[in-house]
Amino acid sequence: MGRVTSGITTSLDGYVTGPHDGPGNGLGDGGERLHHWVFGGAWSYAEGPRGEATGADKAYLELASANVGAVIGGRWTYEAADHWGGHNPWPVPFFIVTHRPAEEPKDGGFTFVDGLDEAMRRAQAIAGEKDVQVMGGADLIRQALRAGYVDEFTLTIAPVVLGRGKRLFEGFGADLQLDHVRVLQSPFATHITYRVRH
Repeated sequence: MGRVTSGITTSLDGYVTGPHDGPGNGLGDGGERLHHWVFGGAWSYAEGPRGEATGADKAYLELASANVGAVIGGRWTYEAADHWGGHNPWPVPFFIVTHRPAEEPKDGGFTFVDGLDEAMRRAQAIAGEKDVQVMGGADLIRQALRAGYVDEFTLTIAPVVLGRGKRLFEGFGADLQLDHVRVLQSPFATHITYRVRH
């Protein structure tokens, strides 16, 4: 069985989205700045991405996706991303954790699953020796960390202050223990990868 990996981008003041995140504004007000590293510079929901990751940012994305065999995401992320235009953005099976699995679209490559445990069971069965990536949002990553599923976690810190929005570790206990693995640094972000102690 492969590893379970996860990662998310946060602002310097600890927010993974700005306020008012949702469909058409997936990262919230001002939140696009969190993902400048993904697109090699400024972008907006109105204009769309214009570039791609380079340097250390590209190296991180390549490391993160090299061995992925299945992906798990949350329903809010699915909605905030406007269903990725109705098409699975990953080249592997994509499980969406939701309390309403009957609403699964007939096509598009998404599998709706009721609960993280069931999503993890199915994702690991399909991934085999490859990794399962828990992509978020914040609530789903918290659940996966609390349940002890995540083996490796990357916190990407963007040089941005949002002031408010959603926090990753809101209400999280102090029992999470991490061992440092590596740091990759670019002008747009610092990618810090940790091994999660079980």
